[in-house]
Amino acid sequence: MVQINWTIQAVNDLKNIADYISKDSKRYAKHQVSKLKNRTNILKKHLHFGRVVPEFNNENIREIIEGSYRIVYKIVSNKRIDILTVHHSSRDMSKRTF
Repeated sequence: MVQINWTIQAVNDLKNIADYISKDSKRYAKHQVSKLKNRTNILKKHLHFGRVVPEFNNENIREIIEGSYRIVYKIVSNKRIDILTVHHSSRDMSKRTF
C-alpha cells in the first residue's frame, strides 16, 4: 500500500480553507476538510488515479478533484505520494512551482 505524505504547504492549504469556511460555518469547514482528506484515500491503491496537471505536464504531478478543489500530488515512488497542495479551481495555478 502507498504511503500518503501531506506536505507543509498542503496542510497549510487545508488550514486556510477551514479558516475561510468557518467564518460562515465551523461545522461545514470541518466537513469540507474531512472530504478533502478522505478523497486522497483512493491513492493508497491507485496512485495513477488522478490526471496529469495540465499546467505542469509532468507525468508524476497529478491531481484529483473534490468539489471546487484540486488536490495536487506527486508520485515520489511506487510506495509514496506527496500531497503538494489543495488548490481552489477558480485560482490560477500556472504560477505555482513544485
